[in-house]
Amino acid sequence: MTDTQAVHTPPLAETEPCGDLCTRTLAMPADTNQNGDIFGGWLLSQMDIGGGVCASKLAKSRTVTVAIEAMNFRKPVYVGDLVSVHANLVKIGRTSITVHIEAWVLRRKEMQSILVTDGNFTYVSIDEQGHPQAIKQDPPPISA
Repeated sequence: MTDTQAVHTPPLAETEPCGDLCTRTLAMPADTNQNGDIFGGWLLSQMDIGGGVCASKLAKSRTVTVAIEAMNFRKPVYVGDLVSVHANLVKIGRTSITVHIEAWVLRRKEMQSILVTDGNFTYVSIDEQGHPQAIKQDPPPISA
């Protein structure tokens, strides 16, 4: 590991996915770069799709991506890897939702999933005209 990686990539401490499964897909040859590895942009788009599913479910409305931060590309993804995207709520604001997204792969001849990429994605709830709108949150339960 280089000094740059140590600064930007927190150590791998997770052994299983955190959060709800949002999408699962197979990495295919059409998704590769000139070296035969899966494009980072393809993986990022899979994560954005999964995060959008989670954010829309939580907001109970359409959502759009407004920011992606703290992306950590930890390991490569190869053709044939089964890619699973998991999402975990970080915070809900007035119009926005921040979700921590993890991409895990199951390689063909391995028994354990591997964390390959993670990051925080922020989505904004929008109305039918595409304008930001307040997120309708359920009221807290009344305690007796």
